[in-house]
Amino acid sequence: MPQSLFLVRIAALALAPLVVAGCAGSGKELPPANYGNTPIAPSEEYTIGPLDEITIHVWRNPELSADKVRVRPDGRLTIPLVQDIPAVGKSATELQDYIAGELAKYIEQPIVSVIVNTPEGNFTQQVRIIGATPQPASLSFRANMTVLDAMIAVGGLNEFAAGNRAKLIRQDRESGKQMEYRVRLSDLIRRGDASANVMLMPGDTIIIPESRF
Repeated sequence: MPQSLFLVRIAALALAPLVVAGCAGSGKELPPANYGNTPIAPSEEYTIGPLDEITIHVWRNPELSADKVRVRPDGRLTIPLVQDIPAVGKSATELQDYIAGELAKYIEQPIVSVIVNTPEGNFTQQVRIIGATPQPASLSFRANMTVLDAMIAVGGLNEFAAGNRAKLIRQDRESGKQMEYRVRLSDLIRRGDASANVMLMPGDTIIIPESRF
């Protein structure tokens, strides 16, 4: 065998493990999403974010109610008798209790209900997908949302994506530390491997790198 051909084969054998390693991500993996016999559970209580559209109803006082009012970019809103209500970061229950407390200065025992009509999503309750996808985006989190749901929303992977090297970044609520998990997006989207579908949490970020070759 010519020496040059021999050296090429040796080099190929040496690079093979690196190529294989480059095709798959490293790090922990999350358990697969399981809808089998698991009942669909409610998510944590939604907190209101900027630009959310909400309806505020004051029982027996329609003149004090507000239909489809939008939270301002500064996180506040205004209704009759109550100006600059701090809304961002409150749940619907907390906001209705706050408004009832303010209205109690003017009417007796006000009963207030708050409905979030169009949630834009507090930043801590969004899921972000960036990198090698047709439509990088921030999505409003919803109960029982999975990686597959998020990838459908952004149009899947682009032709250069190294989907199995994707990472999911998550803030651990107990320790406060940032955790990193491997997600196998190519297996999920291109091979239909349901075991690669995992549940998402509010605040998750999915980073999809491009292929190195």
